[in-house]
Amino acid sequence: MIIIDRDHPPREDVYQLLSEHLADMFATSPAESVHALDPSALSGPSITFWTAREDGELLGCGALKLLDSPQRAGKLGEIKSMRTAAGARGRGVATLMLNHILEEARGGNFAHIYLETGTEDYFAPARRLYARNGFTPCPPFADYVPDPNSVFMELRL
Repeated sequence: MIIIDRDHPPREDVYQLLSEHLADMFATSPAESVHALDPSALSGPSITFWTAREDGELLGCGALKLLDSPQRAGKLGEIKSMRTAAGARGRGVATLMLNHILEEARGGNFAHIYLETGTEDYFAPARRLYARNGFTPCPPFADYVPDPNSVFMELRL
């Protein structure tokens, strides 16, 4: 049974998964287009971080970052650091994690969820996952700027 629970990015196995994530991002995208957060940034007060585990084995992770929303009704959030461990791919871990994050966002009275992902073929499975779950393309949000290597998506809750 896969369990999703809050976790700590500096935890040894999580740190390793996030290090792989960052390495893949820098290998796939130009440095100025990499927006993945390192473990210390994912431990910040505006971020809730979860892992998916089965019998203690780390299968994946994901986070929800609270965004400033001074001119909007309701909270805004950004999905960060969605990653499935190589050995767990194809098992639906990403869908479970995304659904968990969205349930938590709805329970936390978020009105809008955003994300940024890449345009390269490497990111096609992620873009398909988000589109299947109701995310649609949108302009850059928060502090992002237009970038030919980024796709911005949103979901109204």
